[in-house]
Amino acid sequence: MPFRLINNALLPEGASKVDKETFYTNHLGKGRFQNLESAISRWAAEKNIPIPPSSFRGVMSQSTRAHRLAMKAGKLGGQKLQVPVLCGIFKANLEDSKDIADTNVLAEIAEGAGMMSKDEADQNLLQAVKFLQSDELEKEVENMCDKARSIGITGVPLTIIDGRWAVSGGQSSDVYIQIFKKLAAAGVSPTGVYSAPSPFPVPVIETSIYA
Repeated sequence: MPFRLINNALLPEGASKVDKETFYTNHLGKGRFQNLESAISRWAAEKNIPIPPSSFRGVMSQSTRAHRLAMKAGKLGGQKLQVPVLCGIFKANLEDSKDIADTNVLAEIAEGAGMMSKDEADQNLLQAVKFLQSDELEKEVENMCDKARSIGITGVPLTIIDGRWAVSGGQSSDVYIQIFKKLAAAGVSPTGVYSAPSPFPVPVIETSIYA
């Protein structure tokens, strides 16, 4: 489900570009921004994720166009195609400090994932640039972002398992392994609902959210 960390009121579509450091300092304050930067850098180091300090540089961009590309990938090739596109978007934003609202940046990601050709002479599927410059799937993304807010999602990542268990934050694979083991051991009632009470501590909570 698409989710905007920065809403359109703070970062309108098509607004003049502003660098990340200035944006976060203006909206969070210098101290909070520095604490956020340090916390994410520590988390990345602990998880062995290559997020360099430069990831807090570059420009802030609204993510609607990137969400549209990810949704299109899912429609064209399911998770097999969508996951490489998402990984490309995250790498461009977090590792390479690229503008993920830029048509050429996203077109290169689509091309690299084998989703669409960047070359306008190639008529294989839809042209990446042509798609990104259109409004295809924009309404769908807007509706899903609104739905995420309306059902109580306030941050990402948030993983919903079987429409009942919400796992908040970036968790290790060990956390998910334990979740699946406990769910398997709990069993399922004849109505398809897990019969046991929640066997989980935070960050796993029971929820009525259905993705």
